[in-house]
Amino acid sequence: MFCFAKISSCICGPLVGAVAMLVLFETPAGFALFKVLDEGKLDKVEDLWKEFTSAESARKIVKLQAFNKFENTSDALSAATLLIDSKPSKGLRKFLRAHCDGETLAVADSKLGNAIKDKLKIDCLHNNAVMELMRGLRNQLTELISGLAVQDLAPMSLGLSHSLSRYKLKFSPDKVDTMIIQAIGLLDDLDKELNTYAMRVREWYGWHFPELAKIVQDNIQYAKAVKLMGNRTNAVSLDFSEILSDETETELKEAAVISMGTEVSDLDLVNIKELCDQVLALSEYRAQLYDYLKSRMNTIAPNLTALVGELVGARLIAHGGSLLNLAKQPGSTVQILGAEKGLILKCMIVSTVFALFRALKTKHATPKYGLIFHASLVGQAAPKIKGKISRSLAAKTALAIRYDALGDGQDNSMGLENRAKLEARLRVLEGRELGHSAGSTKGKPKIEFYDKDRKRGAGALITPAKTYNSSADLVLSQATDPTPTKPASEQEAALPKKRKRQETEPTPTEKSTDEALANQAKDEGEKRKKKRKKLTEVENSDSPISRDEAEEQVKKKKKKKAKVENTDSPIGGPTSRDEAEGQVKKKKKKDSKQEAELLHHPPLEEEPSKKEKKKKHVEEEQAPADMPSETFL
Repeated sequence: MFCFAKISSCICGPLVGAVAMLVLFETPAGFALFKVLDEGKLDKVEDLWKEFTSAESARKIVKLQAFNKFENTSDALSAATLLIDSKPSKGLRKFLRAHCDGETLAVADSKLGNAIKDKLKIDCLHNNAVMELMRGLRNQLTELISGLAVQDLAPMSLGLSHSLSRYKLKFSPDKVDTMIIQAIGLLDDLDKELNTYAMRVREWYGWHFPELAKIVQDNIQYAKAVKLMGNRTNAVSLDFSEILSDETETELKEAAVISMGTEVSDLDLVNIKELCDQVLALSEYRAQLYDYLKSRMNTIAPNLTALVGELVGARLIAHGGSLLNLAKQPGSTVQILGAEKGLILKCMIVSTVFALFRALKTKHATPKYGLIFHASLVGQAAPKIKGKISRSLAAKTALAIRYDALGDGQDNSMGLENRAKLEARLRVLEGRELGHSAGSTKGKPKIEFYDKDRKRGAGALITPAKTYNSSADLVLSQATDPTPTKPASEQEAALPKKRKRQETEPTPTEKSTDEALANQAKDEGEKRKKKRKKLTEVENSDSPISRDEAEEQVKKKKKKKAKVENTDSPIGGPTSRDEAEGQVKKKKKKDSKQEAELLHHPPLEEEPSKKEKKKKHVEEEQAPADMPSETFL
């Protein structure tokens, strides 16, 4: 016997001694009303259990007044479910109106007593004495109710409890996920067998018509074409419009005429056609099985199906063992479920840990997705975003699985709503990636208007721009930048600073002399090059002047230049730029004259010896100054 009522400790009405008391008791067979014979025993609550130790003593306390039997199991189930919600059923209300008139009613649930008092205007009572009385009645129930044996009460209690548990858990035969596990397993096996059979047909018939494998790519269309055609010589007279397109049909007929395949017998063609029949039969059964799986998935897990599809959802359930086991797993486990490369492991936690440690052992990246990779949302995403989308999809999938396994709803509204959110997130992530690429390589970056007075940051404060400080300029000379006169004290204080500047910064005259010396060095380099050229020309020419005389003249010029450089030292040299330029010009004139004299002499035919050179030198010293040197050769 079960009492399907909630226990509380509130008094719904006073205990009146003059008014008779009735006790409402619920059994699996129906409702029973007991009349309390000795209400004085209820005052001693601690000793009340002793009155129900035997059937004879119990009959002295209570007596069965009326009994309302349930007609069937559904009637008992509806009454029990209403009592759980503290609501009286329609049969209970009729029973109380008929047998309870002015008596006080003792009930096991205070909320049920309040509902009976509001609807039927019957005073109800609930306290500790009533609960002890209920325990005693349950102990001696088969003795107090005639016709209710223990053998009948136990099956009725078991059946009602099972029916009630199914009703509370929303259990139905349509919600069995074992069928999904078997269907998805059979579907995978059929796919493997179809691929094997189709490849066998292509390889077998390829000996007779090898060109057909390239023309018809689909396995089902290939089997249908082979079954219809038979021998390739029949292809020209057959109509393939129901199987193939017009272009493929014309190509097939052209290839059949010039095929390089071997001839086969009729018996071989019969066996090939039988294999084609097997391929077509398996494909038809596979389509029927897919429709069955689709309908079962929409019934058992509609939200999961809306998110990841029928095939991926069924494989997740099969991998988890059941929908309830899958609902116990977090989103991180759902994300990498199936990443263990086909190893069949019963425990999902072990499989995910195996995948993680396998990646760490082989020094590869940890898995980002398993079976969920084949979902359409992950397939639509770019390679850089697949990890983020799979993580978000796994979280939403875990919520959808729990809602399908434990929720009361039967529609897929939650799955469709979450799918819309994931699609919006996918568009946001793709837009962000496009924005990055557009700013770097694709398109032109956005050019913002430059505002010199605006700062970037919190508040976007506006401050005045800095102005140019003209007082920080350096003054080179008084002639170009006249300054007002200062007092003597300020001038004396400023003297040390001016001396330091004069020591560090060169004066205009020093700058001019440095520039003149630099120009002079450049001119000397150019002159040396010219002299080398002239010496080579003298050697190649036919003039009577010797080479030694030309070298002596060059040495004399070098000595003169050294004297000029010594006189032009910084201490005793020119003090102005004009004087330095005048000296440079004079040197240039002298050099040009000497070069002109050298050019007038013809080159020598032969080089004289050292003795001849000494004789010539003596003769030149003794010769008169007016006569030219050419007459003494």
